[in-house]
Amino acid sequence: MLRTTLLASAAAAMLALPALARDNHAILIGASTYTNLDERFWLRGPANDIDLVQRFLTTSASTPFAPENVTILADGIEGSTAPTLAAIRQAFADLTETVQPGDFVYLHFSGHGSQAPAADPDSELDGLDELFLPVDIGPWNDTVGTVENALVDDEIGQMIDALRARGATVWAVFDSCHSGTATRAAPTGDDDVRLRKLDPRALGIPDAALADAETSSRALPDPRARPESPVADAAPAGDTGGFVAFFAAQTNETTPEKRLPKGKKGRRSQGVFTFVLFETLAQNPGITYRQLGQEVLRRYAVKNMARSTPMFEGDLDTVVFSGEPVKPVTQWPVEIGGDVLTIPAGALHNLTEGAELALFASAADADEAVLGYFRVDWADAFSAEVVPIAAHGHEALTPDVIPNGAYLRKQAQGMDFTLTVALPEPDAANHGAALAEALAVIRTDGEMSSRISFVPPGEDADIRMAFLPDSPRPGAVWLLPSSGLFDPENPGQTPSISIADKSTEDLAIVLEDTLGHMSRALNLLKIGAGYGASDLDVDVELRTKNKRNKTLRTLDTVAVPKLIPGDEVHILARNNTDQPVDVNVLYVGSDYSISHFFSGRMQPGDSLKKGLLRITDTAFGRDRVIMVLTPAKPQSVVENLAFMEQAELETTRGNASSMAAAFMQAGFGTTTRGAIALDDEEDGPGGAVLQFEIDAVPGDG
Repeated sequence: MLRTTLLASAAAAMLALPALARDNHAILIGASTYTNLDERFWLRGPANDIDLVQRFLTTSASTPFAPENVTILADGIEGSTAPTLAAIRQAFADLTETVQPGDFVYLHFSGHGSQAPAADPDSELDGLDELFLPVDIGPWNDTVGTVENALVDDEIGQMIDALRARGATVWAVFDSCHSGTATRAAPTGDDDVRLRKLDPRALGIPDAALADAETSSRALPDPRARPESPVADAAPAGDTGGFVAFFAAQTNETTPEKRLPKGKKGRRSQGVFTFVLFETLAQNPGITYRQLGQEVLRRYAVKNMARSTPMFEGDLDTVVFSGEPVKPVTQWPVEIGGDVLTIPAGALHNLTEGAELALFASAADADEAVLGYFRVDWADAFSAEVVPIAAHGHEALTPDVIPNGAYLRKQAQGMDFTLTVALPEPDAANHGAALAEALAVIRTDGEMSSRISFVPPGEDADIRMAFLPDSPRPGAVWLLPSSGLFDPENPGQTPSISIADKSTEDLAIVLEDTLGHMSRALNLLKIGAGYGASDLDVDVELRTKNKRNKTLRTLDTVAVPKLIPGDEVHILARNNTDQPVDVNVLYVGSDYSISHFFSGRMQPGDSLKKGLLRITDTAFGRDRVIMVLTPAKPQSVVENLAFMEQAELETTRGNASSMAAAFMQAGFGTTTRGAIALDDEEDGPGGAVLQFEIDAVPGDG
């Protein structure tokens, strides 16, 4: 367990110095090519992560970083220093000598992580040190009980402490992981997805040493307990600079890298966490770390990208980069280069090919002062090329009529409810032929034919089909998340459909129903992402209690709380607006069920105190509480979204009778599988959609 400690004398000396102008600094570390390891363990994405982060910090951050203050240690980037252990130590030592009180330091680590028996077992609850692997990582040295050239969590903590003791505020981001060794990626033909963790055995750590470490574990078997953070802040507030740490995954999970952003042009291997983090920042500058973490969790759900759970620690209620709150940027200056028109925004800003932009003479012009329209023709992460179009009564403009200082403003985008499904790689048993016939039926006769897009293996998709011959169901097609990750230790949480026992028509029915189930649940999350939290002034808090502890306690939703059977979820909300607000609460289960637990109205100044649901023991996994807030007109009918309910999805689909198939297609059925509604137990601008993540786990309530 890496803990930041107080260097009191150094901090006191710094506080005695006069205040200086603030500088931003960064150390960006990306390790890809591990020359002492087998090539199959090398990564592709860390250099691309560092390139993206460096470009963002120096061109797009709400408080920009001077290029000379950004130190890059990454193999695969021309002119940069290789991220060896010695180079990393030197970079931190140099920066510690440089920073002044009030400075801000951003740290980014992209590469492999692993674990090793703790050098000091008393410092680790689980008996293991977390490691970040520099490119010169060596093998386990049994004589001294360490992995050669490993960067151990405790040393990272000491280096961060030294920066904070100088009075600098530190934000550290770790796009690596340490465990989750059973998880693997489905085959895609081009090794599209790689995992940023290394089994300790690949470093030569003997099983006996790992077993000895396990016997020293002091971790309590509390099912509600969150895995211990690799970095914890133990420094008293006010004596050192601030500290925030973001982690791509909990210590018992893995995190992937894959080709991003979505689309065929410009994709390259990136850490999923790095890309989503900076995509969120680009579209929401000047938010707090807590808001940033909550939005990252939402995007993981909407994009079905990974099963890992990012962790967020530290001073989360301060503004990112220690800046000031600012509104999102939705317009950019037009840059004209001959016949090519560009804007300094791209895929990170949610500008994809085909997006529509409106032209204005200046950034301050009202929406009705539009001069013409343009379409995004091509976009990379930070820039886009646009072409004029005739639209909405305006003719296509030529570059010579565009006024100096003109801006292109993003227009409201419709939500894409198409479910993109990547086809599987061919299988030895030739189940793919039967699957292809069923897909042909769906394409021609299926009710969802216009809402499902099937793409080749390896293409970006919401759902990835795979044949897994060494899985518990070798004769089935598995429906994996976008990352293609599969956990053989928990196969019951992943939908699969047997093939050999079905006719072509039956397979088509079951497959379309399964995809329809998944699509409706994912689309509900997409709606939430489209509306977001907005500026509607309604305070919302989730609380919990159980039979053993009947006192209502606030849930830290950015931490993704773990709840066990018997735990209850309650809501506390207050309408601070001057108009009525309708409230609907939906529950999206890990089994793709949608339950409707509440519909009602809060008048101005009203509070809502209500028990929502109780966790049951019939389904475990990542669930989501969706709260829909809609401004209402007085005397109008209360909005009720109960029609969105759907039954749970059976994860192992067999055959279905014709009667059952008819009910499937009609969409009948309600569910309370993963949670049951509670009866009332207590009195008590555009709409907003709030999303709260909950992990339902086994346990004795």
